This record gives sequence, structure tokens and C-alpha cells, in this order.
Amino acid sequence: MNHGTTSGQSSSTRTRSPAPFLSKTYDLLEEEEEEEEDEDGGGIKRSIVSWNGEGNGFIVWSPAEFSELLLPKYFKHNNFSSFIRQLNTYGFKKTSPKRWEFKHEKFQKGCRHKLLEINRKKCEPSAFPVYLKASEETSTSATGLNRSMSNAAEQENQCLLLMEENKNLRKQKMELQIQLSQFKALETKLLDCVGLYMQDHRNR
Repeated sequence: MNHGTTSGQSSSTRTRSPAPFLSKTYDLLEEEEEEEEDEDGGGIKRSIVSWNGEGNGFIVWSPAEFSELLLPKYFKHNNFSSFIRQLNTYGFKKTSPKRWEFKHEKFQKGCRHKLLEINRKKCEPSAFPVYLKASEETSTSATGLNRSMSNAAEQENQCLLLMEENKNLRKQKMELQIQLSQFKALETKLLDCVGLYMQDHRNR
């Protein structure tokens, strides 16, 4: 019985897999890096997310594009704050105040086998990192900025159209004023001609 139990435990250990979240995050980084290498010959592609220079962490360069393009592809949602919460539950740390860089001592480039050593930790809401609020504000700000830029562009187009229309109306007004002046001059000439005719007729 003991041998059977030991064998079962060994088999369980051998077949144990990393947490899906960790595997998907690792796959995301590897596949994005492969795509960048494939496109090197066709021009420079701006990274959305990548390993850092040392390979011991990763950087989300564009949270807005990361949420819009990559999260739905790998995690079936587009909530950047939710992604960060997941990182926190596995012990990842945000290591830079100026960019979205995350590290874990067992999460390293070329060391997929170490993912098995990363365990989910119990995390109460009060233990969530303070930068989560910032991430939500960043995501909201990015969406708001895109909408504001779109609205500003639309308003600018409308303004240009109104200016052009105003310009055309001014031009038409000027042409009408010129025509009106010409008609008045013609009217004056006609009245002069009629007056001369009547005077000449009376003299006869």
C-alpha cells in the first residue's frame, strides 16, 4: 500500500502543471517576442509587452493596447486591473514607479520549468497593491483620452466646415452687393434716359 501511495504521489508530482494564468502570461511574452523577431526584417514594431533586459521580469509598455489586443486573446477579458490583481496573488512585484514592470524570482525568460515553483498566495483585499487604483485610472484615462481626442477631432472638422461655409456666405454676400450696386447704377441710368426723353418730347 505504501509503495502504491508513493508511486501515486510521484506520478502526481511529475504530471503537475503550472497555474494556467502563469502559463498564459509566459506564452504571451514568448509569442510576442517571436513575432517581433519575425518582423525585424520588415521594419521596427513597437512593443506592447516584452521581457526586460535581464529576462527576470517583464514590462507592459502600452497598457491600453495590452488591454485591447492581448488580454482578450489570452485571458478572454480586457481588464488590466484584473490582470494586475492576478499577478499580485502569485507574488509578483511592481518594481518601477515610472513604468509597468513586474518581477518574480521564479518567473524568468527561458525558465518555464520554474513556473511550477510559483504558488498562489492568500491575499485579502486590503493587501492589494496601491498601484491598482492607478492602473484603473490609467485605463479609464486612456479610454477617456481616446474619446476626447475623437470628440476634439470631430469638433475641429465641424469648425472647419463652418468656417468654410461662413467664407462662402461672405463671398456670396459680396457678389450680391456688387450686383446690387450694378443694378442701382443701371436704374439710375435708365431714369436719366427716361427723364431726357420726356424733356425732349415736351420741347417738341
